Amino acid sequence: MNVARRSAGGRRQPMSEINVTPFVDVMLVLLVIFMVTAPLLQQGIEIELPKTQSEGLRSDDEPLVVTVKRDGEVFLQSAAVEIDALEAKLQSIFATRGDREVFLRADTQVAYGRVARTLAILRAAGATQIGMVTEPEA
Repeated sequence: MNVARRSAGGRRQPMSEINVTPFVDVMLVLLVIFMVTAPLLQQGIEIELPKTQSEGLRSDDEPLVVTVKRDGEVFLQSAAVEIDALEAKLQSIFATRGDREVFLRADTQVAYGRVARTLAILRAAGATQIGMVTEPEA
């Protein structure tokens, strides 16, 4: 359908109007897709955290997290790391990062010696603040 209007000189000029309804429909579909898939993208390392009565800490930046799984496997953020290579990796991260804060997540079934060794490595790498991640008691 060609819609035209007359200009002051009597010429016909095409009227350019954009129908935004299909655009809005597509955007709503994309919004629904992102809302459904976003929770699926938050994959983590499955561990059972110890339960405590302390309150959570607030942090503006994304924290640096070291996780020790039940079988003793160590992760830096979400990447598996050999325990012997952890100190070197942390030192290189601290060289480019302003803060030296690290959060340690350890499964309740991990041996105390493994957690203590990991804490010693964090301290040797230069971590100035080490937080132990727990879950609130029910």
